[in-house]
Amino acid sequence: MGRVIRAQRKGAKGAVFKSHTKHRKGALKLRSLDYAERHGYIQGVVKEIIHDPGRGAPLARVHFRNPYKFKTDKELMPVAEGMYSGQFVYCGKKADLVIGNVLPLRQMPEGTVACCVEQRIGDHGTFARTGGNYVTVVAHNDDSGKTKIRLPSGAKKSVNSKCRAMVGIIAGGGRMDKPMLKAGRAYHKYKVKRNSWPKVRGVAMNPVEHPHGGGNHQHIGHASTCSREASAGRKCGLIAARRTGRLRGQTGKSLKDD
Repeated sequence: MGRVIRAQRKGAKGAVFKSHTKHRKGALKLRSLDYAERHGYIQGVVKEIIHDPGRGAPLARVHFRNPYKFKTDKELMPVAEGMYSGQFVYCGKKADLVIGNVLPLRQMPEGTVACCVEQRIGDHGTFARTGGNYVTVVAHNDDSGKTKIRLPSGAKKSVNSKCRAMVGIIAGGGRMDKPMLKAGRAYHKYKVKRNSWPKVRGVAMNPVEHPHGGGNHQHIGHASTCSREASAGRKCGLIAARRTGRLRGQTGKSLKDD
């Protein structure tokens, strides 16, 4: 019997593969949906724009006056390109279409670029949350109350028109354009994320450590695909692949166009 392979150890509780969350600033969210947002708008001020370790995009600390109690609500919100500290942001149905404002999709004209879009009403934002990403409003259907949006992947999706989104593109784009150049930079990048670098290839291991290991030359020695129902120690390579290889010919062309 072979060893417990790396993929199995990653799935186990604890161990050395846990996320490094000690210095993280918190979860990125739109503010909770309330009466003020559903029927009018509420004003907030961007107190500061901060870096969150392990996250490519910056975060904004936004302060809102609580509509019901004498206190200040402090929210960690996404930063759209062009936002700055001291800026007033408005959230609600009657907010203007200005970068940094949060409003329902049905208030945005077709072609609007938005980010941190909700999948379901009041879920605080699900789509387009990483640096440089955005969603495009494609069409509104007033009869069904749905809005069609184009996701960063290129896929189109219909969501409820009452779902909220922030106007603009998430800040911090182009981060991946610059090459790493040296191992030290990769080390510091993954140090704040989790233990996922450097990654030893399966073919470079011994047979006891990985299904791809062993042999006089570094080769897999059998199909790189495996079944969805394969046992945990066997499940590596291309899992339940529908197809493999390069996209070639007319099929590849049509898939790329879609």
